[in-house]
Amino acid sequence: MERGPGPDGARRALGRLLEAVLASRGEANAVFDILAVLQSEDSEEIREAVRACGRLFAALLERGELFVGRLPSEDSVLAGSQGATRKYKVWMRHRYHSCCNRLRELLAHSSFEVKELALSTLMRFVQLEGVHPLEKPKWDGCYLFPHQLFKAVVEGLLSLEDDCSLLLSQFREYLEHDDIRYHTMQAATDIVVCVANRYLEVPFTFWNNAFTLLSAVSLPRQECNTSSFYVKHAKLSQTWKVVHLKEHRKAFQLMWLGFLKHELPLGLYKKVLVIMHDSILPHLAQPSLMIDFLTRAYDMGGAISLLALNGLFILIHQHNLEYPDFYRKLYGLLDPSIFHVKYRARFFHLADLFLSSSHLPAYLVAAFAKRLSRLALTAPPEALLMVLPFICNLLRRHPACRVLVHHPLGHELDSDPYDPEEGNPAESRALESSLWELQALQQHYHPEVSQAASVINQALSVSEVSIAPLLELTAFEIFERNLKKKCQESVPLQFIPAQGLLGLQDDLCAQHFTLS
Repeated sequence: MERGPGPDGARRALGRLLEAVLASRGEANAVFDILAVLQSEDSEEIREAVRACGRLFAALLERGELFVGRLPSEDSVLAGSQGATRKYKVWMRHRYHSCCNRLRELLAHSSFEVKELALSTLMRFVQLEGVHPLEKPKWDGCYLFPHQLFKAVVEGLLSLEDDCSLLLSQFREYLEHDDIRYHTMQAATDIVVCVANRYLEVPFTFWNNAFTLLSAVSLPRQECNTSSFYVKHAKLSQTWKVVHLKEHRKAFQLMWLGFLKHELPLGLYKKVLVIMHDSILPHLAQPSLMIDFLTRAYDMGGAISLLALNGLFILIHQHNLEYPDFYRKLYGLLDPSIFHVKYRARFFHLADLFLSSSHLPAYLVAAFAKRLSRLALTAPPEALLMVLPFICNLLRRHPACRVLVHHPLGHELDSDPYDPEEGNPAESRALESSLWELQALQQHYHPEVSQAASVINQALSVSEVSIAPLLELTAFEIFERNLKKKCQESVPLQFIPAQGLLGLQDDLCAQHFTLS
């Protein structure tokens, strides 16, 4: 191919070749020159070649100049006695496949501009193949979609070596279409199975790319009258699975169950659990199938257990999940780190919901109140301002536990019957104890904490205190709030006036040092 120097020369040369191929079948061999530029090392030249290939094969698809049906081998057709038109169409169809394979490889190119253009060109081919199918329908009204080409696109996005997060964010716009979303779920399910079977140890990059794609799939909450299809059809048939939300939910369920049955990196467990209650469970055809995954995550302990609470809450309250040791495990999550984890607000919000039932036994509620009171002794002020109202709300809901506040025997630390090491709340003897920790917190250095702990000195109000505004409270917010307070009087800082810069007259520092 003769061309001038630089990208402009490549653009003009590719333009001439493109016009020649489209104008005459006798110039068909010029396609090799166009495809050769796709192998260039210059990113600008590659982009020009991608654009030229996009225009070329889009025109050929619209004209119907590619072979339709099961593609025979190129050598057998060219050596046979078929007509020139059939040979041309088969030959050009093979060139089209070569172009698509190269575009799929370019999804892993170092230049994002090349990857983005390759993706948009492949998706344009998907749309055109849907309108002008390269396979023959099995019956009238049969639904046709370029499954093979589209699966190759999804495979390119689920790379084993490269992080495709940025490219997947571009792919999100296509997921707004019902047909693309449906076939993405099917393709992703198949690819995850193939990769997991092929490799003993699947690279983290693949799992991360897969999660990014799966989490981008969002289904509508209810069936819509109008469907948005990327591949345009003259009329949608109700016999097609792709038009029914029920089928989308089945595909969505198979996709997530196939993904979650594998051993995932710990970081991905957390990401999945964060979106489980809001983006996964509501769209499953059978949410109860997530019971095994969520209970296994809940048993892992630590932050994983905290994050599994949201999904378990939905299954328990909406899908009648029975979990015999649920409260025992919830009780076991209460340790000093609970006040410092990233998901503290979410945990206490859900714990408040789980402990809201008036049918819970008194010993169980007393165990939670006592454990939180004991942990409060070493908790930071921002956590105490939330935990203290939380404990008082438990006492309001369960009057039988108010004996903890004014216990007839009273207890000190050395005689407290409560066993903080006992993992079973039923055997912790919390109901025999008292909340002396709250009395100790009345001497806390922070005045707001001291005031919150003093609430138990009076009869508790009937109405509960909402802890929602306190769940996200931070030390910075408390500091800023105190800075804005206006004091009516000056606050004395030292009752003996200082003498000089080095403190009091008889101070050890003043005896041995002097300013000169």
